[in-house]
Amino acid sequence: MRRTHWVISAMAAALLATLSGVAEEGLWLFNRPPRELLQKHYGFSIEQAWLERLQQASVRFNTGGSGSFVSPTGLVLTNHHVGSDQLQKLSTPERDLLSQGYHARNREEELRCPDLELNVLMRIEDVTERVQQAVRPGMKPEEANAARRKAILQIEQEAHQRTGLRCDVVTLYHGAEYHLYYYKRYTDVRLVFAPEKDIAFFGGDPDNFEYPRYCLDICLFRVYENGQPAKPPHFLRIEPRGCREGDLVFVSGHPGRTDRLNTVSHLEFLRDLQFPLALQVIFRREVILKAYSDRSLENLRRAEDELFAYQNSRKARLGILAGLQDPQILKEKLAQEEAVLTQLRQRGLTQQAEAYQQARRQISQVIQKSREWYRDYYLFERGVAFNSELFHIARTLVRLAEEREKPNAERLREYGEAGLPSLLQQLFSPAPIYDDLETLKLSDSLSMLVEWLGQEHEMVRLALQGQSPRRRAEELVRHTRCKDVAYRKQLQAGGRKAIEQCDDPMIRLARAIDPYARQIRKQWEEQVEEPLRQAYAVISQARFAAFGSSVYPDATFTLRLSIGTVKGYMEAGQMIPWCTTLGGAFMHEETHQARPPFRLPRRWHERKDRLNRDTPFNFVCTNDIIGGNSGSPVVNRQGDLVGVIFDGNLHSLIWDIAYTDDQARAIAVHSSAIVEALDKVYDARGLLGELLQR
Repeated sequence: MRRTHWVISAMAAALLATLSGVAEEGLWLFNRPPRELLQKHYGFSIEQAWLERLQQASVRFNTGGSGSFVSPTGLVLTNHHVGSDQLQKLSTPERDLLSQGYHARNREEELRCPDLELNVLMRIEDVTERVQQAVRPGMKPEEANAARRKAILQIEQEAHQRTGLRCDVVTLYHGAEYHLYYYKRYTDVRLVFAPEKDIAFFGGDPDNFEYPRYCLDICLFRVYENGQPAKPPHFLRIEPRGCREGDLVFVSGHPGRTDRLNTVSHLEFLRDLQFPLALQVIFRREVILKAYSDRSLENLRRAEDELFAYQNSRKARLGILAGLQDPQILKEKLAQEEAVLTQLRQRGLTQQAEAYQQARRQISQVIQKSREWYRDYYLFERGVAFNSELFHIARTLVRLAEEREKPNAERLREYGEAGLPSLLQQLFSPAPIYDDLETLKLSDSLSMLVEWLGQEHEMVRLALQGQSPRRRAEELVRHTRCKDVAYRKQLQAGGRKAIEQCDDPMIRLARAIDPYARQIRKQWEEQVEEPLRQAYAVISQARFAAFGSSVYPDATFTLRLSIGTVKGYMEAGQMIPWCTTLGGAFMHEETHQARPPFRLPRRWHERKDRLNRDTPFNFVCTNDIIGGNSGSPVVNRQGDLVGVIFDGNLHSLIWDIAYTDDQARAIAVHSSAIVEALDKVYDARGLLGELLQR
């Protein structure tokens, strides 16, 4: 479920919950848990110690997923597909860890990941007043944007210098609030265990976002500090019996992004432009990677993780787009907007009602204007026209040299001092880069640039330099030295002078494109993002006034708590059970005649008779999740781990814009299946003993 990226927010969704009585909706902030809701609907009193333990045991992966500490010696449990990026980077032609799996029998065999960073949220501070005071009444959009950015960068830098932690100011409710998140960073992370892909992703793309499922989608890493296994302040105990139907369960993870607060005009922009453009890109990239992978096993090893990402994204976005194209959903969204207005007027809040109406009109006007600019913003600032790891390395070097000469408060947000350690870790990653794959990807994206803008467009001519997309890509990839980490470090140390004197073709391309990309970004931030932020802040305050402030904000790839029940559902007149079993996996294989991707690993057949085939394997629950929640722990009332989120069913794809629990479900690996498999399939009793220690 790697929807690490897409994700009608807080108050609009809360209004829906109010109207429909859906108690289990919500991506709740850890500093504002739904205490009254839990007590009223479940008789559960959430204690601060319980909450703190879960918060500081939860882990965020810089690759876009979630996980949790599960031992006092730094073991972290997540999904195989969250760890697959590192599995691929640690693989060689002789040892394909992504497909074959891995088990470190001792600490010496644990493999250090080349560029993995894990973040643990230590505390949250409300800095709304300081950020908002920076923007004075009457400021032009460009002035307001600069003032807000300056305040945020100053807050982050001061907090980082004071604590040594990673410090991020998080925008909530589309700009109504700002919270400062303090993270402990872990950068020495080592692979401990991964099963074979054939069981981690059993059923492959056909079963993705489907249920029933039979996947051991888990991966274990260990965090080190000063060369020794870390001792986290909190970790989750694994409950070997797992959960049962009807149990109250909680998910603690990092949902990437939702659009539940968006107005109808904003959702129409997603429907008509943003999602269709993204799907065009996804379809063509999936096609070229599939063709490349089919040519040899080595090609498949190199491209497998990236191909899966596009297959997953394609299916997810098609599901969301189907929801956006449903007139009934937009009709309900419009009714929610009008309900706020009605409530404000009934309460005599005439001025706030007028401000709310004006904010809605402003959003419609800004969205209409943004349609003219989005394509160029997507191609150049987002870098979609240059699908190359080498190009993005080059652009980071170019921008880093320029931004570091500026005062911290005037830099582009991602180049602020507080975030530089994480940026440099990624920049100097020793992960392998393959020339043939880079050439293929860059050539295709340059060809797409020509198709979208035309051969005579100034930026097309600048990018191609009179050559065909294929020949230009070959030249750039063959002659660049950006694949050499030592060279990157040399350029970074040399600063702006080194970049200006550099004759590396990829650096020169990034330098040539950057002025236009920066111009487009400036226009987008000042004329689209800033007016939208101001308008949505007004809308949020109006919703607070109409329906109260105890509601959750849109997802922001920050830690959230969701509540739910382990429960099956009805589909096509049949009851879909709450769980599948280990034995069901062998039946699923037989039903599909063991044809890939429905072929279990040989090890599973060899140890089939050892298994208790009635052991629950995967299960469904009503917890509110979206992309980024992959790898999130599922815990019971005691705070013990009973499962690991790895997907949602097709009905859940609409959760990016609206929550429903009629048929939509989150899907998790049951903890009893993890215990059974480690013990009887993988003979990982040492590892299992560490996981089960109390």
